Amino acid sequence: MAPDDQASTSAGRDGLGVLRTIWAADERAVAEFDEECAPAKVCRNMRDFTFDGMAEPGTDLSTAWRERLRREGKLGTGGGSIRDLVLGPREQS
Repeated sequence: MAPDDQASTSAGRDGLGVLRTIWAADERAVAEFDEECAPAKVCRNMRDFTFDGMAEPGTDLSTAWRERLRREGKLGTGGGSIRDLVLGPREQS
């Protein structure tokens, strides 16, 4: 195993340990967290927001959304993955 592979594996184990700790949180900790973060405020600008009228009746909303992005010049055709978006594109070998 290459040194980079060993570091990657070690980081993966560390991350898995953190996730297991979070998942094992007891109900009391969750309740305390809810108390600290509540009540959630509603954004006044988004209170009455809907997608009504975005698409013609009987039309698919996702198709209407893509068409709008295309009209506005915002539709990407690169076909990248979510992984590429988060971690950056993979280097070609």
